[in-house]
Amino acid sequence: MNLLGIDVGTTSLKAAAFDSNGKLLASATVDYTLITENGFIEFEPDEYVNICRQAMDEIQKTVKIDALAIDTQGETMILTDENGTPVRRAIVWLDNRAEAEAKAIEEKFGPKLVYEVTGQPEITAGWPASKLLWVKNNEPEIFSKTKKVFMLEDYLIYKLSGEFASEGTVQSSTIYFDINTGDWWDEMLDFIGITRENLPRLVKSGQRIGITPDGITVSGGALDQIAGAIGAGIVHDNEMSEMTGTIMAICAVTDKLPPFNPESKVPCHYHAIDGKYCLLLWSPTAGMALKWYRNTFCPDVSFRELDQLAEAVAPGCEGLTMLPYLCGSTIPNYNPSAQGVFFGMTLAHGRGHFARSILESVAFMLRNDLEYLGDGYDTIKIMGGGAMSPLWCKIKADVTGKTLTTLKNTETACLGSAILAGVGAGAFSSIEEAIDKLVETDLVYIPSGDDYTEAYERFNKLDDRLNNWKGGLWQ
Repeated sequence: MNLLGIDVGTTSLKAAAFDSNGKLLASATVDYTLITENGFIEFEPDEYVNICRQAMDEIQKTVKIDALAIDTQGETMILTDENGTPVRRAIVWLDNRAEAEAKAIEEKFGPKLVYEVTGQPEITAGWPASKLLWVKNNEPEIFSKTKKVFMLEDYLIYKLSGEFASEGTVQSSTIYFDINTGDWWDEMLDFIGITRENLPRLVKSGQRIGITPDGITVSGGALDQIAGAIGAGIVHDNEMSEMTGTIMAICAVTDKLPPFNPESKVPCHYHAIDGKYCLLLWSPTAGMALKWYRNTFCPDVSFRELDQLAEAVAPGCEGLTMLPYLCGSTIPNYNPSAQGVFFGMTLAHGRGHFARSILESVAFMLRNDLEYLGDGYDTIKIMGGGAMSPLWCKIKADVTGKTLTTLKNTETACLGSAILAGVGAGAFSSIEEAIDKLVETDLVYIPSGDDYTEAYERFNKLDDRLNNWKGGLWQ
């Protein structure tokens, strides 16, 4: 049986086909650019579909696909009429237009209740509940036409199979999904002004949903970070994965929703495995910051060449520090208005210093997140484009003091989705069985002893000063 995993990231879609032994048969990648206008971040819904079909068509030139599942970014919302025709552009997860609506939700329900029902410790502008309320308040004609509310994963499933269905991992951060019952939260729906009829039927990750017109079985997928964790074999308590792609995301498995702590900002999502949850920490720019730097200032230089330039620079970048908040900051400091900074520039700094300062800044964010979670995670499985850079892996190991392990299959999200496709189609009896059969570790990075103490302190002092500055820049 040939299994297709489709991973829809923020600015690119990847698809990979595997046989039931985990052998990679074919892959395809399609890049795309988001629409940024008037401070909003959007995309044409049917372009997502076109891009998905483009990748599928490329793979199906050489491989017959029997089953597929899709993982996507969370919080990207698509509104349609009763026929599934979009009534406006998709509002992308990075979009923070709904700050006033987030405050209104917080005033109505309070952080404690929202966390205890949904697992989300903060009510932010990015959550779909906030975005829906923004559409209701600011685009009433659009809201009145809205009959179906999709997350991106749901919309692609609908367009491929005709089925209006979704699953809990991607719905966890809508804040109108109850992670205790696995059902919709009616009180939140009432406050927003939508009903259950506007929402998809709920299935499990890895559950068969339907078929495409050409006979491919479609199963419930997962949030991209959780699909990546499955592809990395992260299913047991106290296991952790770290992904550096466009964003940086950490997934730590637990078997219970931690008690509410007003000092904690760690979201808890459904895991694809029954009875498990994922503590999910993320930063909105990681690999995106490096890509922005290269595209803007040195488009003639490859990422490998940037690595070589950065490797020639000593740890700490001779005093150059970067804050990579090109789209705000999240955990542990939620500040959607935060902006990026290069600090400490001198005439001695060149391309290599700037590139390395970005690599180090992401490693510093990773250490912040690990300290925030607490002890218990000595080995971390890493994935995403960042795992393909030996220098970046080495920097992360030295900054955190942790052992990092890469995977032989680097497209872990695609593999995780392929595993879910295989479970839904009957190729595997469970997700755990598939992981035991298909997931293999590769390289191991042990801390070398390079000292980042001063550089890390400098990063934290700069971060604290700017994130708490009341001078007006980020208010």
